[in-house]
Amino acid sequence: MESSSLRIGVLYDEWAETKEPAVEPKPADVPKRKRRRDKPDREEVFEALVKKGHQPAYFCLDGRPKTLKALASAEVDLMFNYTGSGPGGLHLAQDKAVAKRLFAFHGIRTPNFATVYQGRLQWADDVHFPVIVKPKREDGSIGIAFSAVAGSIKELMERIDALHADLNAPVLIEEYIEGRELYVSVIGNDPPVALPVIELNLDDLPEGTPRIAGTEVKWERGTAAYRKTKLRFPEDLSENLLAEIQETAVKACQVLEIRDYARVDFRLSPKRKFFTLEVNPNPWLHSTAEFALAAKQSGREHADVIQEIVDLALARYRGISQASSS
Repeated sequence: MESSSLRIGVLYDEWAETKEPAVEPKPADVPKRKRRRDKPDREEVFEALVKKGHQPAYFCLDGRPKTLKALASAEVDLMFNYTGSGPGGLHLAQDKAVAKRLFAFHGIRTPNFATVYQGRLQWADDVHFPVIVKPKREDGSIGIAFSAVAGSIKELMERIDALHADLNAPVLIEEYIEGRELYVSVIGNDPPVALPVIELNLDDLPEGTPRIAGTEVKWERGTAAYRKTKLRFPEDLSENLLAEIQETAVKACQVLEIRDYARVDFRLSPKRKFFTLEVNPNPWLHSTAEFALAAKQSGREHADVIQEIVDLALARYRGISQASSS
């Protein structure tokens, strides 16, 4: 779909009072920094929209009346952050226990699990040690450190207690699948298309460290765990296996009513048996993240991916508008 120049709002959250609001770049600005800084994803999205001929504008969501009023009165054709999955898909995907039960019902292999909250058992499969203990509803590896893997009742109880104290929320206890961490990004709706499989290589983590994508690996820059984990496209997996994983990713998205774009996380055992862990709707769109790298591997440039997401949302909203006016 070819979309004309649109006024597109780029919504971002900012809660720290010391942070400065995002500044829209001016064509005449000359960068004075000698060292290239890391751009947040909102800046990359903004620049991609400009590159595609749109008129983006930042809108900050920090809870202050001033910014809420600005958001409510925004005169835009589309809020970029309103692309992707709606409330239904977000609810099903972000409640990991609900998602896993839906996976099991539809024949999608997922690790056995149990959920507990404040001493009450909410759901339980026949779960065997070792297990990984994580929040039932968080994303971005929140609450998942290397200590999340428990091999005994004592470690399990300590981990549950720590998560209840930190987050005061239900806990998911999932069988730990020893093996490799694979991601499949999915884009489109009719039909959804699976992008190339990408792997987070955890082989170089220190001896004795669980091979998981915890907070140390994802967010703690400067640490050995962060430096020694890299994304790569696996070359030792058969085409049939890769195709089966991609087909499962698309099916998982459809089961959870995901739309536009998503990333599906898998574990692959040494015996080449794969397990679906979760679906991440509206994943991180930074050019160095899994979704953008997989898109590039498929022949899509970053700006083209952003435009494709805009077009998917426009097709939906214009369809609703036409239906309501007829």
